[in-house]
Amino acid sequence: MNPADLHIDPEAIAERIAGTLRKQILITLRHKGVVIPVSGGIDSSVCAALCVHALGKEHVLAVSMPDRDSSAASRELAQLLAVGLGIEFVVEDITPILEAAGCYRRQEEAIRTVFPDYGSGWKSKIVMPSILERDRLNISRLVVEDPGGRDLAARLPLPAYLKLVAATNFKQRMRTMLAYYYADKMNYAVCGTPNRLEYDQGFFVKGGDGHADVKPIAHLYKTQVYMLGRYLGVPDEILSRLPTTDTFSLAQSQEEFYFSLPYEKMDLCLYASNHNVPAAEAAEVTGLTAEQIDRVYEDIKAKRRHAVPLHLEPLLCEPVPEVEEMVSKAVTAKDSSGKDEKN
Repeated sequence: MNPADLHIDPEAIAERIAGTLRKQILITLRHKGVVIPVSGGIDSSVCAALCVHALGKEHVLAVSMPDRDSSAASRELAQLLAVGLGIEFVVEDITPILEAAGCYRRQEEAIRTVFPDYGSGWKSKIVMPSILERDRLNISRLVVEDPGGRDLAARLPLPAYLKLVAATNFKQRMRTMLAYYYADKMNYAVCGTPNRLEYDQGFFVKGGDGHADVKPIAHLYKTQVYMLGRYLGVPDEILSRLPTTDTFSLAQSQEEFYFSLPYEKMDLCLYASNHNVPAAEAAEVTGLTAEQIDRVYEDIKAKRRHAVPLHLEPLLCEPVPEVEEMVSKAVTAKDSSGKDEKN
């Protein structure tokens, strides 16, 4: 095993994904184009570029949906991407919707069970201990910043954690709701943007960013997404941006919130786990110890177990064979017209 195992032929991959997207969107789903929620990050940027490659820029709509906690850079980079691709770009500030739904109020109620003074002018985020710590306990910590700029941190009890996450998940679900508004209005499909790390490890919200009609890069490791982004001409400002959740009011990396390792090492560990590479061999490639690799492997398995309900379709008490037969035929249908699906 070595890092070259993750190398891809970006041109061949882009052509294959574009061809699949044309069939999925135009033939299977019978839509005219695609809506992409764009965040200014690498994943949504690559998905947007792939959809343009597949369908043409006139059939792709990019929607930026910031809220009051979003980084200003997210909208700026999303717009930079849209201008570069020549696609239509819409901004929907979801702050009023979230306020009406009680998102921020519910967040503050959860946080005040740990920090009673938390309120206006304060900021917060959730962090996880590093997977590399020998005596690591898989317990979330709440980090807050008071109006004076002082940082405080404390263990986040499970009830407060669940309430805070549940309230925060309003954000992803509202964005998906708006994406489908535009999709319904334009007879478009909605493009989901998870990479392999996120899709495999359950780093998405069910009914939120986990819901989409197509997911073009769910089979690609994050390292490969960056390779594809460079080939597709994604702006350097996006390629060099640190992966972030852009969800809480304090800046938060994906590493400290969920994966516990930088994506480059996490990709290698996931690849090694998928290919049954012994911990000692993976350690030589990643720069970690065999003991640390074993902990990462166990964490991968645990997150996969957690992700099972997120991947499940709605469960029926009895099958409906007529519908299942129609769906199966639609998914396996091929273009029999001989025409170029792009047209």
